[in-house]
Amino acid sequence: MSVQHDDLIKDTVDLHYHSGPSPFPRRLDPVESAKHYDEHGFKAVVYKSHHHNTVMDILSIKASALDKLRVRVFGGIALNGLVGGLNPRAVEMCLRMGGKVVWFPTISSPAHLEYHSHGGSFPQATMHLMEEAPNPVFGEDGKLKPAVYDIIQLIKEEDAILAAGHMSPPEIFAVFRAAREAGVEKLLVLHPEFVVNLSEAQGRELADNMGAFIEHEVSMYYRERPEYPIGRLVNWIKVVGPEHTTLGSDTGQATSPLPSEVFGKVAQQLVDNGIAERDLRRMLSDNPGSLLNL
Repeated sequence: MSVQHDDLIKDTVDLHYHSGPSPFPRRLDPVESAKHYDEHGFKAVVYKSHHHNTVMDILSIKASALDKLRVRVFGGIALNGLVGGLNPRAVEMCLRMGGKVVWFPTISSPAHLEYHSHGGSFPQATMHLMEEAPNPVFGEDGKLKPAVYDIIQLIKEEDAILAAGHMSPPEIFAVFRAAREAGVEKLLVLHPEFVVNLSEAQGRELADNMGAFIEHEVSMYYRERPEYPIGRLVNWIKVVGPEHTTLGSDTGQATSPLPSEVFGKVAQQLVDNGIAERDLRRMLSDNPGSLLNL
């Protein structure tokens, strides 16, 4: 990592990091990852797990490790099978204990299970676990389940972030509309070009009409794969606007590069491809920071 890259990503806020411990292989534990973010000048990071409430990981190391660092570390909960799915009780405890993000179903969303059933790549657990059951937000009557409204109300009360997880576009629109009607202001769509399959027009509608932020994962563009050229990310930024875009790492997998590496390389590529540094700063720091009230 060059000094130039660290300068470019200074004060970045990463809303999407997968720290250990986890049933999936992870590269760094909570203390190691916090020290990495701190050493490279990040302002804040949110730890995400597909399996458990990460607030407890953070609270257990706060006094011994985190209070000594400049970087702020936050947690949240993803509404998959191991926390009871769409479970208001689990959401309430997470948020009351300091959680900042509620990710609607990720690995248990019907869209994710459909993707996985067709051979889509995703980490595999290092132990035997029961398969995730489909966890739709719609009931048999085609309407949002009552638990969704309970969860939305808790998010509103705690001024937390409602993240779309791996839901399909119809689910995202229905949940986001209900959230906006309830007064939730912090709405976040994850990697629209992966699993979610959100169109650019849909992304623009969510941003313009609901004030949602569209989060793109720099890890997808780091390896310069043919399906994820940097021009695709540049185009998304232009379509939605930097004022509605955030950049997350989605790293932490055992084989992934370090967050500073992926942010540094992709940030430089964005600047080289015409993204103004002030807009880059907005997407890396200002927008995600505002979601965390930093």
